[in-house]
Amino acid sequence: MLDLAFVRANLSWVEEKLRARGQDPAALLGDFHAVDAHRRERITEVEQLKAQRNKLSEDVARLKKSGQDATAVMEETRALKQKMESLEAAANEAEEQLRHILARIPNLPQDSVPVGKSEHDNVEVKRWGTPPAFDFQPKPHWEIGEALGILDLERAAKLSGARFAVYWAEGARLERALINFMLDTHTREHGYTEVLPPFMVNSKSLFGTGQLPKFAEDLFRCEDEQGYQVGQYRDNDHWLIPTAEVPVTNLYRDETLDEAKLPVSLTAYTPCFRSEAGSYGKDVRGIIRQHQFQKVEMVKFVKPEESHDELEKLTANAEAILEKLGLPYRRMLLCTADMGFSSAKTYDLEVWLPGQNLYREISSCSNFEAFQARRANIRYRPQGKGKTEFLHTLNGSGLATGRTWLAILENYQQADGSVRVPEVLWPYMNDQKVIKPQVK
Repeated sequence: MLDLAFVRANLSWVEEKLRARGQDPAALLGDFHAVDAHRRERITEVEQLKAQRNKLSEDVARLKKSGQDATAVMEETRALKQKMESLEAAANEAEEQLRHILARIPNLPQDSVPVGKSEHDNVEVKRWGTPPAFDFQPKPHWEIGEALGILDLERAAKLSGARFAVYWAEGARLERALINFMLDTHTREHGYTEVLPPFMVNSKSLFGTGQLPKFAEDLFRCEDEQGYQVGQYRDNDHWLIPTAEVPVTNLYRDETLDEAKLPVSLTAYTPCFRSEAGSYGKDVRGIIRQHQFQKVEMVKFVKPEESHDELEKLTANAEAILEKLGLPYRRMLLCTADMGFSSAKTYDLEVWLPGQNLYREISSCSNFEAFQARRANIRYRPQGKGKTEFLHTLNGSGLATGRTWLAILENYQQADGSVRVPEVLWPYMNDQKVIKPQVK
């Protein structure tokens, strides 16, 4: 969420940044200026009436002390109080309107973010690794997995419907190996602390990281008696998490951290649940786009002046996983129109998939600056200062394990249909070096 005083003082610049995002400022800001002016006028009137009431209270005390009748002045005081209460109610109503307006405004892109209209305007800033050369026609992962007997989409559909997967034998072990490998790398080499958060969160948490109210249709909500209403964020309702970013970031909601403890770097494995609203007909084959998938997430809480460098470090941590696995990838700087709602700057890492002859996103690493911290009220106390400030939050996938799984199948496939296991995973696979067809 943007700061009210900042939006008020920089309204034209905010509108310019929103247009760069491909957004209509008028639709998002609405009558912000008029509502804000109305609120400030009511507050000014209240302050003026308070001064008058204080003066009348002094008159009442003086009249009573001198034995004179203070009834008329007391009536005037009561009338002023009623008027003040009415004005305060109007100011509070306007403040609530402003809160709703601010809640639907996306974060503003940093100046280093390229202006663009779609994903086609994203900028490649790095490429690593050489796509493997095959002396046979490489297959997509869904054919490889089915032939090996380790990926079962048909039975998953029987259990849960479309966009779910069942992993068998070495397929399940490979997924588990990837999770453990990623967590071990981030904790042992990159300085993260592992956490295991709940897989369900309340609406307050989803508001804090920016999924609500805008993306309610992309989420799975558990039924409860009251139901969900836009603008009402409770702490006793439940939603399945779309990413570990939500519970991990909200660990410090409504808390103040000491500057000496920053940066705080956390990593977590969780399943993730997304309705994939609006994606009908996209990626219908394989496991690219699932309702349930696993992911290892990285989250950072940092001082504002360090968030730029911390984004580079976090992105490099995700890249290290790909490089250790020997998976070719490229780093893309997202343009203004392709960024997430809460992000001020985002890098996407895209892994090479030879079976499909394209790069696909496998990690998204973002700097949210103070946007999430303001929504979730996460502050820090600078050393030597009494006043607290909002810190900056960052997060990135390190990595999406399902997409890493399929990238291994496609990049390490062999002519006989088997798949080589990357060397760094051998200790996690009981020293198994090749995945061969399952004996049925």
